Amino acid sequence: MSSNSSNRPLPELVPEQEFLTGYVSTVIGPIEYRVWKNRLERIDDILGRSDVEKMFQRLSLRRRDEDEQRAAEKENRPFRALSAGEQAGYQRLSSQALRCHVVQTLMGEDFRGFSCRLAESPLLQWVCKMDRLDAVRIPGKSALQRYSQWLAEADMRKVIDTLLVSAAESQDEEGNQKLKLAEALNLESYFLDTTCVKLNIHYPVDWVLLRDAARTLMKATMLIRKRGLKVRMDEPEEFLKRMNQLCIRMTHARRKKDGKRVRKAVLREMKKLSKIIAAHAERHREVLEQRWQETDLTEGEARQILERIKMVVEKLPAAIRQAHERIIGERQVQNDEKILSLYEGHASVYVRGKAGAEVEFGSQLLLGESPSGVIVDWELVGGKPQADTKMLKRSLERMQETAGGQSIGAVSGDRGFDSKPNREMLEKDGIYNAICPKAPEELKKRMKDGKFVELQKRRSQTEARISIFKNGFLGSPLLSKGHANQEREVAWNVLAHNLWVIARQPRAKPRALAKAS
Repeated sequence: MSSNSSNRPLPELVPEQEFLTGYVSTVIGPIEYRVWKNRLERIDDILGRSDVEKMFQRLSLRRRDEDEQRAAEKENRPFRALSAGEQAGYQRLSSQALRCHVVQTLMGEDFRGFSCRLAESPLLQWVCKMDRLDAVRIPGKSALQRYSQWLAEADMRKVIDTLLVSAAESQDEEGNQKLKLAEALNLESYFLDTTCVKLNIHYPVDWVLLRDAARTLMKATMLIRKRGLKVRMDEPEEFLKRMNQLCIRMTHARRKKDGKRVRKAVLREMKKLSKIIAAHAERHREVLEQRWQETDLTEGEARQILERIKMVVEKLPAAIRQAHERIIGERQVQNDEKILSLYEGHASVYVRGKAGAEVEFGSQLLLGESPSGVIVDWELVGGKPQADTKMLKRSLERMQETAGGQSIGAVSGDRGFDSKPNREMLEKDGIYNAICPKAPEELKKRMKDGKFVELQKRRSQTEARISIFKNGFLGSPLLSKGHANQEREVAWNVLAHNLWVIARQPRAKPRALAKAS
């Protein structure tokens, strides 16, 4: 994947070969299909008019050159540039990656399901640029997964910025707007709020971490033993069976009179078994590290197994200590010190204080939307949640780079964003402060300002936007693994969401019709 701080210039595009394509039959029937078809046609039009597709292709070419440069240096060989024909093919593949993942996100399909839908639908083949007359080549689930990881989050921001700038362009002298919108996108004011994105982790019960560690270590050990690299031990399945039995006993202990004593006794057995499992896995890791060339594993596959064992073995002592403190010692563990997941180390406790969601486990997400509902800024926090007041400055800095020449005129948010430094910063930058003040007396004074009241009323809709984005696009929980992959997934969903919102905006009337009316 491309580096977040790449200084390599963007390559120029070359002309692509035109192919004979099929046609999409006119379907007479449900209005839902006609609305869906019109929406896809409008998104296809936006991708071309906004230069989003071209920016995506150029960023993809730069990523390819960077990957090739690293491979050439590692293998001590010359850098191999693409020929004109190869570059045209890569541009077309990049375009397909963009369109496939956007449409897949809009449909809410998984990789397998979307591959099947793509194979059977001429409409989807057309919008994804796969409708050739000679042969229709449909990507499988693995190819679609690679498409979802095509660009890094920093590059995806540039793609989304291209869309926002095009949508915000005002009409030219002839009255034409770049995306043919009736009204250009307003980026002068935006509305901020934060939420918690749930990650794909267990409810953080301490002893469950020991079970997870046992499963991961023994499954990795089984992969090594299948290649003929064995160290003397009982079969890994036996250790998994023993750990599962202890988990069942731990679960049922709550129903007994002396449940507390039984839980402590079971945890002591789990601790002892976990240490034995970790020792066996570590010995197999050492054997694989020394003799992986004797197996059918590639270097990358061997490294993946080695890193998996190493990661769990390093975190296991802290997980054991945490379970001991909570169950045997009956002492609280501070949120900053808690391990919520062995695999998502950046997951954190997010105290919401809301009905039905007093506490959530995941990552903090900042969203900023324009008055039309387009998401103009976002930030997925890795690790401990940050105060809203600290996130405002970073958001304004990002917006100043995105606004496409428009100056930020107003910012609105709930009282979590209010602080003296933020008020001073907004006043210094000449930005209207529509953030709800924390002090009740100050709020009473501000409610006499008509502009403030109007922006605060509009801000209440941001809660709905967050719900639409989380439940309709992002999904709950977030299935990607690792903070970098989760940031990229959020960026992809922001792009799909914004294309969906802009495609629903009223279109400008042709000038002849406008004059007649």
